[in-house]
Amino acid sequence: MRATASPMTPIVTPIVTRFAPSPTGLLHIGHAYSALFAEEAARKTADGRFLLRVEDIDASRCRPEFEAALYEDLHWLGLHWETPVRRQSDHMADYAAALETLRHTELLYPCFCTRKDLQREAAASVSAPHGPDGPVYPGTCRTLTAPERKSRIIGGAPYALRLDMAKAARTLKGPISFLDQARGRIAVAPLGCGDVVLARKDIRTSYHLAVVIDDARQGVTLVTRGEDLLHATHVHRVLQTLLKLPEPAYHHHALLRDANGKRFAKREAGVTLAALRADGATRADIRQMIGLA
Repeated sequence: MRATASPMTPIVTPIVTRFAPSPTGLLHIGHAYSALFAEEAARKTADGRFLLRVEDIDASRCRPEFEAALYEDLHWLGLHWETPVRRQSDHMADYAAALETLRHTELLYPCFCTRKDLQREAAASVSAPHGPDGPVYPGTCRTLTAPERKSRIIGGAPYALRLDMAKAARTLKGPISFLDQARGRIAVAPLGCGDVVLARKDIRTSYHLAVVIDDARQGVTLVTRGEDLLHATHVHRVLQTLLKLPEPAYHHHALLRDANGKRFAKREAGVTLAALRADGATRADIRQMIGLA
């Protein structure tokens, strides 16, 4: 006879977490905290899984030597992950398919604004609201007519694809939210995000689009990342809803900062894991430094 669980026994779904660095520089102790935090979250349930994902869609900034270094650093920290590792640059077709789905719903529009145009707009309105990508886009290209858009595209003008957030909010047909394990359930405010870019001019995807597709494809159930990305989660929940993707839980952890309260950055050579290791630091030392001893 097969054993059955008691009706009073809670069913605990295995946690699937991921650490998703970009190989644009050497990992520092802030990355160590994020990676170890994610792995420990996965260990909290039987059969929990810790995944590594390399977010390398920005070919102009990502370097093979930095990708090789991050594997070395993470192995040195004692981390183990499933293989093969998902590299975003190998899955552009997945992002293209998602864009096509959104295009059919007429929620995307081409944006021809240059970086200088955006900087000029931001400077002209210093009190402009800020979204997950900086100053909220004022919608300059949203009001272009179909013939104007077609003419510019035929003329060879480079363009990004933006999400018409107001139209998307109407499509949602009701409020949505997300669960943050540190803050509780948070209501999503789509209009506060602005018309975010979903496909860059040089890369036909973006961080926002790629990350929600990746998390769904990898079966991630708990997204652990820094609190600096809390605002971006509003965008991600909108995209998950529009694309009918699963909703993971979230935990936006505090950021590690130096003695002056400044967050650590890749350009600070002294706090990279490679430099600390060269100075004789051990794995235990790193855990002590970041408060995960």
